[in-house]
Amino acid sequence: MSTSNDITFDVELLALQLRQRDRRAFGVLYDRYSAALYGVIVRIVQIEEMAEDVLQETFIKIWKNAESYDNSRGTLFTWMLNIARNSALDKLRSSEHRQRKTNRSIENLVGEIDRQQSISYNPEVIGLREFVLRLKPDQQQLVDLIYYQGFTQSEAADELGIPLGTVKTRVRSALIRLRELMNAN
Repeated sequence: MSTSNDITFDVELLALQLRQRDRRAFGVLYDRYSAALYGVIVRIVQIEEMAEDVLQETFIKIWKNAESYDNSRGTLFTWMLNIARNSALDKLRSSEHRQRKTNRSIENLVGEIDRQQSISYNPEVIGLREFVLRLKPDQQQLVDLIYYQGFTQSEAADELGIPLGTVKTRVRSALIRLRELMNAN
C-alpha cells in the first residue's frame, strides 16, 4: 500500500536522480508527466504540432536546468509546469508563431480546428482539479486563468480588474495551499 509519504519520497528521489543526470529517471519523469504538461501546452498554443515541439523544448529545459529545481519552493510538477507554461507563452510571442499564423490556409485551419476539438486537457489525470476545487473561489479563478488558460499574472490582473500585487499574493497563497492539500493526501 502506497502512502503520500512514499509518493513524496519517490518524487524527491526522482528529482535527485534527475540532478545527477540519470537518464532512466528522466525517462520515468517523461512517462509520468508528459501527458499533463502536453495538455497545458496545447491549451496555450492551440496547435498540435507546435505543442509537440514545445513539449520537447520543455523537457530539454528540464534536463538542462534540473539542478535549479528547489523543492522548498514548490513541487517538482509545479516547477515543470511553470517551465512548460513559460515555454508555450514564449512560443506564442515568437515571430515564428506570428508568421505561421498568417501563413495557414483555410483548409489547414479547418483540419486543425477539428483536431483541437478532439484534444482536451484533463487535469484529473493527475488529480489536480480535485485539489483546485478545494481552494477559495478567488484562488480557483486565478489558477484557472494563469495555469489552465495561459494568462500572465499581469493579464489576469487586467482581466479581473485587481492590482498585480493582489494577483501575485493570491497565486502564491493558492500554490502553498495546493501543496499542503497534495501533501496531506
